[in-house]
Amino acid sequence: MPDPDRVAPSPLTRRELLKSAAKLGLTGALAPLTATAASPAPATRSVIIDENRRPGTTDWQLTFVRTEHFRSAMIEGYCAETSVRPGGSLDLFISAQPATDVTVDLYRLGYYNGKGGRHVARLGPFPVTPQPTPAVEEHRLRECAWARTTTLKIPTDWVSGVYLGKLSCSGHRYQSYIIFVLRDDRPADVLFQTSDTTWQAYNKWPENHSLYDTDAPNRPWNATTWVSYDRPYGFYPQVVSQPLSQGSGEFLLWEFPLCFWLEQQGYDVTYSSNIDTHVDGGGLDRVKGFLSVAHDEYWSLEMYDRLQAAIQRGLSVAFLCGNSVSGVVPLNLKNRAGRPHRLLYRQGVFGGPASPQNPEHWERHGPDESLLIGARTMTPANGSADWIVTQAAHWIFEGTGMKNGDLIPGLVGWEHHGDPGKIPGLEVIAAGEALKANGDHSSYAATVYPGPKGNWVFNAATIFWSMGLAQPPGLLPPSAHLGRPHGVDERVQRITANFLRKCRITPAA
Repeated sequence: MPDPDRVAPSPLTRRELLKSAAKLGLTGALAPLTATAASPAPATRSVIIDENRRPGTTDWQLTFVRTEHFRSAMIEGYCAETSVRPGGSLDLFISAQPATDVTVDLYRLGYYNGKGGRHVARLGPFPVTPQPTPAVEEHRLRECAWARTTTLKIPTDWVSGVYLGKLSCSGHRYQSYIIFVLRDDRPADVLFQTSDTTWQAYNKWPENHSLYDTDAPNRPWNATTWVSYDRPYGFYPQVVSQPLSQGSGEFLLWEFPLCFWLEQQGYDVTYSSNIDTHVDGGGLDRVKGFLSVAHDEYWSLEMYDRLQAAIQRGLSVAFLCGNSVSGVVPLNLKNRAGRPHRLLYRQGVFGGPASPQNPEHWERHGPDESLLIGARTMTPANGSADWIVTQAAHWIFEGTGMKNGDLIPGLVGWEHHGDPGKIPGLEVIAAGEALKANGDHSSYAATVYPGPKGNWVFNAATIFWSMGLAQPPGLLPPSAHLGRPHGVDERVQRITANFLRKCRITPAA
């Protein structure tokens, strides 16, 4: 339905996009969300622009990676926390086999004139020895109790973002990553939530010890397997063979293109983890919009309730993802050191009682996720498809030139949302059938619905959405279930920009 209050921008040409990239702004594309948070001062909104004017480098990438059975035993490590605030401290745990001196180069990821990262610090070299591979405990748990290598004191002037530590050795050439989120408490326009609970669920380190690995007679989907944050991230096991996943979870696979694009355009973005959403629901009130990104599968009930409550208070949300809010994971379990939020297991599935989309014999531990997202994970969840427009007159397509039946090739995959929720005012803007490699079909549906205070919720219905926004250094396009996205697409960029503008979120001047 046409929106009488909109301001009609002109379509973005390729020349305009290139010029805007150079200026770190998306000219005339969007306007700031009024929800519940007060508009931050102009000086605050320029934080991301100022940060991205600093010198960038592509040296944040790993050059030499050696992976055996998903791990890099020659050099690997992990952080004591998923996220940390400026001024805080973060313990780092590193193992090397054979023993060698190790240097940690720290990088913040962003746009940085197309380089994708900025070098912020060098730690070490430290003498590092082999640390023990933990024994298999009850619930197939592999939880490291390594000796601390060093403690990073976070400078107070570091900007919120996703940070990589590149581990390099003097004794050999192989490298790997550690990763953490730097979150802050400042008012901002938009909050980018990393999907770290899902990174950990798929983490097979040290051998086959993900949330999906089990022993007979248990099924792969079960409630008996536990996984720990206290271990390195192993090589990612499916859909794309990406060496840069060694130690970095899934961030560089599916999430980084959105981070790169947001900072390229100059949006006032701040970052946090799934754990932060679980612990700090009030933190959602400092922003105007919230982004659930890519493969955001595992949520706690507290996360669901806090985001739903924030939407009722006026928060706008974009689910630029697929298969999200699907598995229920309690996050209050403590590790052996007594710290909470370091263990998780699959308690059940969202979907409410007798959900036809979850036919397996799973106890429902959560409400219907479609009442939050606008749709939900389908059965089968896997598949690929073109993203086909069904309501071209909707304000979200303004300036794209798209008509009903027009499509964005291969954008749906490898998991998706469908079966739209029964929400007043919800509109299906794109829909079709996804095909799995074995011939099974399921439907997908991208949706938009209004919140109660002029806010909006958009569900893009595909993990691959970020692939249409940007192609930062190091990105390897995925291919799954006989389909693949085609890369950067101006229509995906415009649709995303239109949604943010409708939520009154614009790039900082």
